[in-house]
Amino acid sequence: MLKQYLEIGRIVSTHGIKGEVRFDPWCDSPEFMKRFKTLYFDKNGGKSAAVVSCRPHGNIVILKLEGVDSIEDAQKLRNRILYMNRDDAKLKDGDWFIQDLIGCTVYDADDNDIIYGKLTDVSETGANDVWYIEKDGKEYIIPAIKDVVIKVDAADESIYIKPLKGIFDGEINGDK
Repeated sequence: MLKQYLEIGRIVSTHGIKGEVRFDPWCDSPEFMKRFKTLYFDKNGGKSAAVVSCRPHGNIVILKLEGVDSIEDAQKLRNRILYMNRDDAKLKDGDWFIQDLIGCTVYDADDNDIIYGKLTDVSETGANDVWYIEKDGKEYIIPAIKDVVIKVDAADESIYIKPLKGIFDGEINGDK
């Protein structure tokens, strides 16, 4: 089941004396943060804060939240994780969040009886993401490219792949 509220980053320090904070966004780019008018202090969306201003500053974001009006207020928020409401992200069809992929079962696209394992991590590289799959204590690495990743159904927690030759040969379900 997809989580409604997702971690979007962490407040790392204060910025100035008027309550702004330096925010480390855990998304593709600091620009992504401009989409949000409200952020949340818990994973259930219970406590929210309106975003007064948000401006990218290198690889971080300078963020001003409603009700945080002094350096003392901002200091109290240091190291706090902020969450976003999935509905506010407005992703294109076929896009997903890394958090949605972690824990998905990875199947062979041609033979659903072959299970390669569970997706445990994603590394973002310059050319393409790299996905880490674990099964029976062994870790396998695949490139997240169109020729390999055939279908992702995050809601069903399923990923279907056509692995490159040699990655799983003879390791999964006997001989492949």
